[in-house]
Amino acid sequence: MGKMKYPLYFSFPALAVFLLFFITPTIIGFYYSFTDWNINADQIRFNGLDNYIELFKEPRLKTALINTLIFAAVVTLMQNFLGLGLALILNEALKLRNLLRMIFFLPYVIAPIVIGYIFRAIYHPEHGIINTLLEKAGLQFMVHDWLNDPKYALFSIIVTDLWRVAGFSMVVYLAGLQFIPKDLIESSSMDGAQYWQRFRSIIFPLLAPALTVNVLLSMIGSMKVFEMVMVLTEGGPGYTTEVFYTYIRGMFSTGLFGYATAVNVVLFVLVTIVGVPVLMAMKKREVEM
Repeated sequence: MGKMKYPLYFSFPALAVFLLFFITPTIIGFYYSFTDWNINADQIRFNGLDNYIELFKEPRLKTALINTLIFAAVVTLMQNFLGLGLALILNEALKLRNLLRMIFFLPYVIAPIVIGYIFRAIYHPEHGIINTLLEKAGLQFMVHDWLNDPKYALFSIIVTDLWRVAGFSMVVYLAGLQFIPKDLIESSSMDGAQYWQRFRSIIFPLLAPALTVNVLLSMIGSMKVFEMVMVLTEGGPGYTTEVFYTYIRGMFSTGLFGYATAVNVVLFVLVTIVGVPVLMAMKKREVEM
């Protein structure tokens, strides 16, 4: 029996939804980024590149850019490292592996805002669990005001987000591990290959598609971080944990809509500039392996 072919027009409803809710707002956003749209304007006027010239002079945006890139780099690296480690452990024949998989994945299905409020209590300088345990263990020198000290605020947000997202990467890697033929692993083991040798020569190369998905999703998601930063620090203390979306929110709240839209366009371009080469490099690695 030949392959069943469906008419092309079956895709029209999905394309219409995509056009209406993604393409159209994107085009409108690009237009408004070149205007003086603000809360006090009687009418919106085209102002060319003024918004873009102004935003590149803003030192607060430079701080947001640096924090966003640091956050994205650390979270992407550690999320995949932790997710892969958990997947390899929970892929073994453990009695409680299904329960453990559920426990590690559970934080990902909880709203980031809820997790943020939970960790605000955990990080509390006087009554938080972390400082209380450190004091009881006699480690007073490690007690800090985790969210209000500029040295530790961004680090605390990163740790919180890793706790939330590592389980998602674990699930993707577990799915990839299911497609690796067990006969291949068993035969290499019988030939005397140690675990690290099997991982380096067989498991990791065959996990290339899962790695591509995880790296790309974690990188894009971490560059668009907002809720976690907003709930935990609101970009503070000062602007030491400011990221793109908290800066954009601040500009929208002051009524500078055209300027804020221009910043959003810059973030879109930044994600594209970083994401496309990473995707191409990861896909090339899949083919070579």
